[in-house]
Amino acid sequence: MRFALERDIKPLCPAVTTGLKPIENQYMILIADSGSTKTDWRFINAGSHIFPFATAGFNPYFTDSVQMALSIETDLKPGLMPHLSSGKLQIYFYGAGCGNEKNCSIIRRALEEQFPKSEIHIFSDMLAAAHALCGQTPGLVGILGTGMNSALYDGTKIVSQQPSLGYVLGDEGSGANLGKLLLADYLNKEMPEAMLKRFDARFRFSKEDILEKVYKEPQPNRFLASFSLFIYQNLSQQYCVDLVAGAFRQFFDLHIRKYPEYKSLKLSCSGSVAFWYSNILRTIAEEKGVMLDKVVETPIAGLSLYHLEKHINAG
Repeated sequence: MRFALERDIKPLCPAVTTGLKPIENQYMILIADSGSTKTDWRFINAGSHIFPFATAGFNPYFTDSVQMALSIETDLKPGLMPHLSSGKLQIYFYGAGCGNEKNCSIIRRALEEQFPKSEIHIFSDMLAAAHALCGQTPGLVGILGTGMNSALYDGTKIVSQQPSLGYVLGDEGSGANLGKLLLADYLNKEMPEAMLKRFDARFRFSKEDILEKVYKEPQPNRFLASFSLFIYQNLSQQYCVDLVAGAFRQFFDLHIRKYPEYKSLKLSCSGSVAFWYSNILRTIAEEKGVMLDKVVETPIAGLSLYHLEKHINAG
């Protein structure tokens, strides 16, 4: 079966005018949606203009505060500083791995070093997806990017979560999971011959190269997830469709269908894997009796409007 993919990508512009009234009291807002691979930033000035930026991802399980601070200094601040004024800066950082205070402290130290006079709030990436996709409506939320996560959202807060267990023990349906399945089939010669030839022509990896990158080099989850692009580019091959569909079946069986509310609440998903394989995801959702609603590549646009409206209404 072939799947047409949903696409609704608009190029970023230097500044977006929201049409909403300016933020009172010269507040400035900096919002971050950070995964393991990349971080989307949005700066909102006192005139309610939105400026987009991007840096590497900051997952505290794989990145320390020194590395993060250096990346912010070299990759974010040069573009951001010309837009900062003397007003108060409020930072809302949503990130993968930010589910406990120990990990949040790693993020906080880096932000405090680079923005010492700011007001800093740190939340999980699940709450980012919930705010952006569901707003104040209860629902199920899934993240399918480099990693995977899911949650039940009551319209205000996350009320329960199935454990994702990370790329070694879980992350079913994620980019890292897809890459792991692909590489295992390649090394075990379980791929169809045509796919083996395509893989060899594209990557020229030896078994030793792959094992070195997975077991000895830093951030192996990113390495594994990088093969999602190769899978996407070869969806004309039934092997790739079946690989993705199988991973999504595990995502639904081990995570989404474990929530008793899955029969009555809609599921919305964010993340590159959810977005680029959205038609396969919708097909498997229907197969599993799950009502799949919104699918977005990143929640940053919804987060920006959520916080902008929140600040304006509070003023």
